[in-house]
Amino acid sequence: MKRYLPLILLLCLVKLAIHMAGNHNYDFMRDELLHLSAGHHPAWGYYEFPPFIGWVARVSIFLFGHSLVGMRLLATLAGVVIVALCCLMALEMGGKKWAVFLAGVCALAFLPYYRNHFLFQPVAFDQLFWALGFYFVLRYVNTGRNVYLVYTGITAGFGLMNKYTFVIWIAGILPALLFHDKARVYRNKWLYIGGGIALLIFLPNIIWQYRHGIPFLLHLQQLSKTQLEKNSVFEFVIMQALSPFTLMMSLGGLYFVMRRPQWRFLGIAFLLMFVLMWALRSKSYYFFAAYPPMFAAGAVWLERLTSTRPRWNIAVAAVMMGFALLALPLLIPVLPIEKFVRYARIKPNNEGRYELTSDYADMFGWREQVQVADSIYNTLSPQDREKCIFWAENYGEAGAIRIIGNREPVCRHGSFWTWGPGPLPGEVAISIGNEAEDVEMIYEEHQLIKVLKHPYAIGEENNIPVYLCRKPKIKLKDIWPSLEKEVFE
Repeated sequence: MKRYLPLILLLCLVKLAIHMAGNHNYDFMRDELLHLSAGHHPAWGYYEFPPFIGWVARVSIFLFGHSLVGMRLLATLAGVVIVALCCLMALEMGGKKWAVFLAGVCALAFLPYYRNHFLFQPVAFDQLFWALGFYFVLRYVNTGRNVYLVYTGITAGFGLMNKYTFVIWIAGILPALLFHDKARVYRNKWLYIGGGIALLIFLPNIIWQYRHGIPFLLHLQQLSKTQLEKNSVFEFVIMQALSPFTLMMSLGGLYFVMRRPQWRFLGIAFLLMFVLMWALRSKSYYFFAAYPPMFAAGAVWLERLTSTRPRWNIAVAAVMMGFALLALPLLIPVLPIEKFVRYARIKPNNEGRYELTSDYADMFGWREQVQVADSIYNTLSPQDREKCIFWAENYGEAGAIRIIGNREPVCRHGSFWTWGPGPLPGEVAISIGNEAEDVEMIYEEHQLIKVLKHPYAIGEENNIPVYLCRKPKIKLKDIWPSLEKEVFE
């Protein structure tokens, strides 16, 4: 393997360099603000996600503070490791130089991975844990060393602590191993020891969910109602074809492993995971975590197919990377926003707004909200400042106050509800995003200071009212427990 390390390192550096060209552009995305805010409230669980992203956020804050580039670097590094794991899995399946090269290029050219490894979200680490789990199982199959079952158990435990969809990985790999070597692994005690380790790692989150009334089910219900039920039956399948050249490589990999008994379990697991996610109407990007072993297998398949004409591998790699680089500005913000608008040929609408994709649009407007809130705060008397709270309508606005404004907000949305209304009674409040009827319900005096608009911000963050409020009719602490049922609305 040592002879291939320079090649693997080079591919990893290319991945890192591409992302670093875009990681500093635009601003925090809505979900990034939430995840980084979780780093200020370490816990064994959160209302929207398991605790791993909060721990990573805590590390990010310790290392980089509230740095946009520092935070995104951690998601990018997860993607860099995935490139390396694709190369290593190609070696495990008998690949040589060209297979290592092509496996890494597949991971580099897979279009969804650019967005997934750019934003600070659990999805980047989910894909890392899936790839790591596949690699350890493959190592166990090839070497017979029980230590890899232990490593797989550790990976599964942290995978579950990062994203509950890791259950699909487990539900795919365990039945698939029944078809390998007459299911001999099921007679190995280390499989169950690895499973016990995974459960032990995951146990604190199970306890947290139980003590908080299993909010996961409430979140899943809301997610199903607002997003999953709207997915068409075939949308999940169609979205897999958005990166056509890497899809062809992965299908070649599936063909390759299904024809070889030693690695057939990988193909069976891949198909089981696909069927399970399709049946559950999962978001299409959930399944992107399953591709690394197929990229590796496809690279080995193509290397063998072109053994007499190895230069064809360069042509294939050039086509895949050329297609990815052409689409790159749509995937990560390598272009300044003004140049991107011209590149994408986006024209302003009647209100003067540019309707960007939701990811890009969700990176604008937050800093302006914080600046207005701060300007209002600075006009208050010293006595009023001591009493003032920052009351946000949703987790994006609350996250902006916390991360960009470096203040603790009050918000009943999502995990912010679990962090409470704060120590102040709210005699003076700066309200960001709350509509007039909500403000009137809580406060006797309320002055509309400004309505915020932004040409690039997402629709729901335009026409944002900012109020200065006084004389509360009711105390937030008194009504806070009753707001739990509205945390996902």
